[in-house]
Amino acid sequence: MDMEIKIIGLEGIPLIKKGDDLSQLILKAMEKQGIQFFEGDILVIAETAIAKSEGNVINLKDIKPSPKALDMANTTGKDADLVEAILQESVEVVEVGPDFIITETKHGFVCANAGIDESNVDQGLAKPIPTDPDSSAHKIRKTLENETGKNIAVIISDTQGRAFREGAIGTAIGISGMLPVWDRAGELDLYGRKLKTTSIAVADELSSAASLVMGQADEGIPVVILRGVSYFQKLRSEFATIKSLIRPKKYDVFRK
Repeated sequence: MDMEIKIIGLEGIPLIKKGDDLSQLILKAMEKQGIQFFEGDILVIAETAIAKSEGNVINLKDIKPSPKALDMANTTGKDADLVEAILQESVEVVEVGPDFIITETKHGFVCANAGIDESNVDQGLAKPIPTDPDSSAHKIRKTLENETGKNIAVIISDTQGRAFREGAIGTAIGISGMLPVWDRAGELDLYGRKLKTTSIAVADELSSAASLVMGQADEGIPVVILRGVSYFQKLRSEFATIKSLIRPKKYDVFRK
């Protein structure tokens, strides 16, 4: 059995501007590298690329901080304009501390600073999480499948921290073409016992794998192909969304 997974970074994708067709930029980069899609390839795209192409960028100079933002800026040491942007992208503030604001975003993600990022954009700008990452992934997937005739999946990834752990990893915030969670309950372990509650966040695992090549600084590789993922066909879905990765608030024992 072939257990090899390849992680292929697409080089040569230019700095992305509002209105750029990401699907065509991806196909051109693949052509230059002599790469073609295989059946079951999984494409991981950095949310920065999505935000820029969709024009989903905040000019912090245009924001007027509210009294709440000014107060939280004093607590966190963050710029008040950025704090106001965080509040505008959130439905709930979960926790505030030195240099961090944990919120629930409009999408339902619980993360630091509503997922707003100031890296890899011009000075004074910031990138919120794309408005509808699932829809963005779906549009790109359908275009690429129609162009190439191959069944693939597309994941939109973001860099996020994790509770009780230092450092950040690649995390899936949007998906199309495959389920983001693999429920393995009922399967047998090595000793013949049935698994009862085992589910695997495969979309997050794949996003983290892609980030090994994608990087977090000036690598300039916003798109990665993962090839050889054996469970692609098992999890293939035309209707998958990222929602099954989000734990319902009623099961969140840390947030009351």
